[in-house]
Amino acid sequence: MLAEGHLLIEDVPGVGKTMLAKALARSVDGSVRRVQFTPDLLPSDITGVSVYNQERREFEFKPGAVFANIVVGDEINRASPKTQSALLECMEERQVTVDGITYGLEAPFMVIATQNPVEMEGTYPLPEAQRDRFMARVSMGYPDPAAELDMLDVHGGAPALDDLEPVADAREIAKLVEAVRTVHVADEVRRYAIALTTATRTSTELRLGASPRATLHLVRAARAAAALDDRDHVLPDDLQALAVPVLAHRLLPTGETQLGRRTTEQVVTDLVAKVPLPDSLDGRGRG
Repeated sequence: MLAEGHLLIEDVPGVGKTMLAKALARSVDGSVRRVQFTPDLLPSDITGVSVYNQERREFEFKPGAVFANIVVGDEINRASPKTQSALLECMEERQVTVDGITYGLEAPFMVIATQNPVEMEGTYPLPEAQRDRFMARVSMGYPDPAAELDMLDVHGGAPALDDLEPVADAREIAKLVEAVRTVHVADEVRRYAIALTTATRTSTELRLGASPRATLHLVRAARAAAALDDRDHVLPDDLQALAVPVLAHRLLPTGETQLGRRTTEQVVTDLVAKVPLPDSLDGRGRG
């Protein structure tokens, strides 16, 4: 949210994707709407619809689920591509257009979506344009035995989210976003970010590389990481640490890469190791 981006949480069923999304949403004292994506969900359920008022003899707009500070989209890839595309405008432009009328969305605005791997039954792959609008994709993974044992110990008690309190409200988040925007990014660090995304476009293992939007998201995420680390400047290490979650979900591997069972995460990791740092960087990222 501090990086002004959206988050995609992808993993197999039952590992806590929805719980994580709800916990993130509850940590902010703002409006939250949850959408359960199903095959019969309509685009108007997300964006809103104009309804004719017989008393006033005019159409009234009924806002959809996206009119909130945080929208939790559960199992987004179970909805049809047409319904998924209803999020395109609001995720990129923070607005919704219905019947030719544009409605602005309240700031801050963030979509936290969960999805199952595309190999799971009953899923529709997210279009490239949709994936590219998510700043980052993360996976939960299975818990280690100790963590799973702790889960069994507390299972059956009060719901885990009952004790979770907001740590900031919408106004405070807006101030933090402005502070993140002031984090310095040296020219050489910017060039390094471009070099990383350019490497994905020229890689023989990929048939679709990272877009210019991906470069912008990578730098924004690095700014937020630097601010959270109490720094006023971005380091190359920030870009390297965020390259996989910010870039991998946007990329499409070639057939040979898929046959070799290479993931886009592995490709990005190798590219980060190969792309050299600019000689003028002194390790501090100041320019």
